[in-house]
Amino acid sequence: MDSATAAGRTLAGRHILLGITGSIAAYKAAMLCRLLKTAGAEVQVVMTPLAKQFITPLTMATLSKNPILVEFFNPENGAWNSHVSLGEWADCYVIAPATANTLAKMATGVADNLLLTTYLSARCPVVVAPAMDLDMYAHPATQQNLRTLVERGVRIVEPGDGELASGLSGKGRMAEPGEIAAFVGRLLDGQDEKKKTLTGKRLIVTAGATIEAIDPVRFISNHSSGKMGYAIAGELAARGAEVTLVSGRTALPVPPGVERVDVLSADEMYDATVAAFDKADGAVMCAAVADYTPESVSETKLKKGDGELFIRLRRTRDIAAELGRRKGERILVGFALETDHEEAHAQSKLEKKNFDFIVLNSLRDAGAGFRGDTNKVTFIDRTGDEALPLLSKQEVAERIADRIERLFAR
Repeated sequence: MDSATAAGRTLAGRHILLGITGSIAAYKAAMLCRLLKTAGAEVQVVMTPLAKQFITPLTMATLSKNPILVEFFNPENGAWNSHVSLGEWADCYVIAPATANTLAKMATGVADNLLLTTYLSARCPVVVAPAMDLDMYAHPATQQNLRTLVERGVRIVEPGDGELASGLSGKGRMAEPGEIAAFVGRLLDGQDEKKKTLTGKRLIVTAGATIEAIDPVRFISNHSSGKMGYAIAGELAARGAEVTLVSGRTALPVPPGVERVDVLSADEMYDATVAAFDKADGAVMCAAVADYTPESVSETKLKKGDGELFIRLRRTRDIAAELGRRKGERILVGFALETDHEEAHAQSKLEKKNFDFIVLNSLRDAGAGFRGDTNKVTFIDRTGDEALPLLSKQEVAERIADRIERLFAR
């Protein structure tokens, strides 16, 4: 299926605002506009003044069948090009190509041209397709700006590797128009009411950190916020599944349609999860469960003494391993957060715990791990691995749900 056909399933009648910035990759915006129009979308084009040096407004007006917008007003008659109205009109705002300069301005809220003021006014999903030289793309400032935008909900269509305008070769080449059009199609399809593809399925999701008491005041725990697990539970429920969320302590609201079971310790999470698994079709093990817990808990607060204090720990019961033993034909998904030898540790867990696939993330990846709103993960199963770019945790949850759907359909 070609890109126009794939996008066309969801772009008929959609309003797409196409932003073009000053990059040599602007020539690709012509093909992107054509694909969006072929897919049935109505397209309005906003250009930065510098973008006009790379592709003419006449070209884009001809392809979009709408006048091109560059300035805040028409100097001939004073007609105002309202960035607010543009933001309200659009179902999706696609900025392709997006230069390092524009990304930096978006991240810091600069609004010195019509394209940027429209971004700040947009109520719709925003997609950017970065285009720049490899060193500019890899620079920590650019990477931080991209992380900031992802945390705010902006979707990134990752640039590709290849020959660049500088003559160098590396990552920074804007994604191909067909890839961007297909991305927009999938995104807008997901903005509609979720298809109830998991209706009739019962799934368990574990989330958050466990708390292992030392005394009435102190405990052992970790930095997990529960955001990833809650996003997964909400996404599965949105697709029609009956979801039981076994949750450690968190301030997060319960996702719509999800039944939450609150626990504190690893032992409590073990009991609740194993009991629920008897009637489930599968489980996603996303919680950060303590591997060890104090052998005994003091009934009174431990007082500071003159010497050292030693706390003897015992091994907790392994929830994932127990579910793996009981699994049968059910689906079991695991998580691995690692700091070294990431893939080797994840592969070992995949086999030992009998997971269908495991979601690996590393604390060495900026923007991944605890507390944040983004994650950078790799899916690993017995056929290979799939590395995803930095995404919002909601987008990661959608990718996980997609994989679960495919497993049920096999």
